[in-house]
Amino acid sequence: MMRAVLVALLLLASPAFAVQPDEILNDPGLEARARAISQNLRCPVCQGEDIDDSNAPISRDLRLAVRERLVAGDSDTQVIDYVVARYGEFVLFSPRAEGSSLMLWLAGPLMLLAGAGIALAMSRRRAVAAEAETLSEADKVRLAELLTK
Repeated sequence: MMRAVLVALLLLASPAFAVQPDEILNDPGLEARARAISQNLRCPVCQGEDIDDSNAPISRDLRLAVRERLVAGDSDTQVIDYVVARYGEFVLFSPRAEGSSLMLWLAGPLMLLAGAGIALAMSRRRAVAAEAETLSEADKVRLAELLTK
């Protein structure tokens, strides 16, 4: 019983890769590159998982395609370009900062600058309004008279 519990705990503690034994390359260097590339590619079906962790059939096809390209001698960049050409930028967990996605990369910093500009303008407006609302000496005397009555 204790042995079964230990095995169950070890299985839960280990990462659950969906890579099948028949997919693994014999060359450890190529396999490591394939794993690194696969962990940066999103499953088109699961969307929240990389293709290394996904059990979807399309993820298996992508894993096999990545390994085929690596065995053919492609560089990591060429493999990623091949996958993006077939499935689009969506499969990248970190889209490239070029073309239409450049707007998305720049939107965050631009919104931050716009927010800071609005906050600065509002604080200056409040400072000017507070200055304009200060009482003159005559008004202060009159207010003191009214409060003491």
